[in-house]
Amino acid sequence: MNKEIIVQSNEDETQVAVLENEQLVEIYIERSVSDRLVGSIFKGRVENVLPGMQAAFVNIGLEKNAFLYVEDALPNGTQLDNGVKLNIRDILKEGQEILVEVVKEPVGNKGPRVTRQLTLPGRFLVLMPNVDYVGISRRISNEEERERLKQIAEKIKPESYGIIVRTVAEGASEEDLKEDLDLLINNWRKILQRERNSGAPALIHKDLELVKRILRDVVTDDVRRITVNSQATYEQIMEIMAGKLKFKINLVEEQDLFSRYNIHQELSKALKRKVWLKSGGYIVIDQTEALTSIDVNTGKYVGSVDLADTVLKINLEAVVEIARQLRLRNICGIIIIEFIDMENEEHRKEVLAKLEEELHRDKTKAHILGITSLGLVEMTRKKTRHSLSTALEKPCPCCEGKGRVLSESTIVIQIKEKLRELAARTMAETILVTAHPDVAALLIGPGGTQLKHLEESLKKEVIIRGRKNLSLEQYEIQSVYGVHDLKNTIIPVEENQIVKVLIEEQHAQHSNDGIGRIEGYIINVENAGKFVGEKVLVEIAKVYRTYAKAVLVQ
Repeated sequence: MNKEIIVQSNEDETQVAVLENEQLVEIYIERSVSDRLVGSIFKGRVENVLPGMQAAFVNIGLEKNAFLYVEDALPNGTQLDNGVKLNIRDILKEGQEILVEVVKEPVGNKGPRVTRQLTLPGRFLVLMPNVDYVGISRRISNEEERERLKQIAEKIKPESYGIIVRTVAEGASEEDLKEDLDLLINNWRKILQRERNSGAPALIHKDLELVKRILRDVVTDDVRRITVNSQATYEQIMEIMAGKLKFKINLVEEQDLFSRYNIHQELSKALKRKVWLKSGGYIVIDQTEALTSIDVNTGKYVGSVDLADTVLKINLEAVVEIARQLRLRNICGIIIIEFIDMENEEHRKEVLAKLEEELHRDKTKAHILGITSLGLVEMTRKKTRHSLSTALEKPCPCCEGKGRVLSESTIVIQIKEKLRELAARTMAETILVTAHPDVAALLIGPGGTQLKHLEESLKKEVIIRGRKNLSLEQYEIQSVYGVHDLKNTIIPVEENQIVKVLIEEQHAQHSNDGIGRIEGYIINVENAGKFVGEKVLVEIAKVYRTYAKAVLVQ
């Protein structure tokens, strides 16, 4: 496989893109203002112990207290008899100071999740203090290699330490593993020293910054090239990398290295709900707080043999894209996939096998639970860092994250209800409504018919103004007293006045004319339809309640 890593650094952020066969599969972003927590070790103070939840809240010095499950509350090396039921009250006391590691970033209103089962990852090994254990990565499939690494690990492992041999250690020598282990043990001793000299809450150990983590966790022998755009980053990597990997580092001093590899466009696509497949089918991805649903559709693809063959081809193509999107968007937690219905049991097995195969490339642990009675594939993917959407986006202030807003007709009905309430209690003869132009147009109606009917029912004069700076759901309703308010507050222009107006659009019925606005008040400019997007000088010819007519000044 052609695997390449692109590192783009500037003063604001560092971005690392992982490409497989020239296709973006993973993106890592670390901003100077951000503070990554996963992997950091804190000395915390237990604030609350909740037997009803079998959990505790731990103050580690952040805005939100960290959450500690009972299963994670046992420190490294604690042995339990089989069948013993844990109780959080028997493990922790309020006010107790403990060492914890962050395993999950804070999300929304939830604080970070922590554990007392501490680990220190290195290049080839993961160190587990106070645990007598040796483990080999499941991704190393060769039994002879697994046995070789296990023998080395058991030989070099000191007493009261546990180690897990990482996937990247495949083919590594005993000397490589021993050197990595010595560094980890030295780091652990420094952590213990800091713990003794610090009061709670305090940060005791912080995981590596992004580039160093990538070199430790992502770079393997199958990486063909690492391209960076910063001289400082290049020198930093060259100091860390050893042996033949040094020859894979390539410096290209460009401000925007991502443009060369079309990464910006891929990121833009990764933030959309719909992802098109090459065949013409597509998948729709919806992320919620509880789970992520992925729906597969045939789209434009009609096949060429029969329905079962068409469905199988679309589902198999979708599997490859789904696995890529899970990595690219960093979608975690519960994931439900609705493939196109397959009646053939062999086809179902083939799709599941393909999904297992594609997920094997993902270093984040994923587990497929199978197909439900409704034909849905259930799976989980371990969460450690924020999703791409969370890293780059925030909830829409208009729809508050729902993804939908009220329609124009619904807003019009709301406005009419408010108008009836105000008309019944105000002494003013005139009421001003300020709303989004699309809502205002619906209130006025073709030729002002809806406005006329509204005024007759309310027995009030109603003036409608459209403002583009308002969202679709925003509007203002107010009473207007006296002619002075009417002229100076509602109608911002006078007849024979010469003003400059931005032509925003062509007139809906008369395309030769252009429409501009001054403080939301409509200016209909004759023969200005060709000047859309330009500012023109006009003379106000006639002023009406809802708009003014104007002519171009030559």
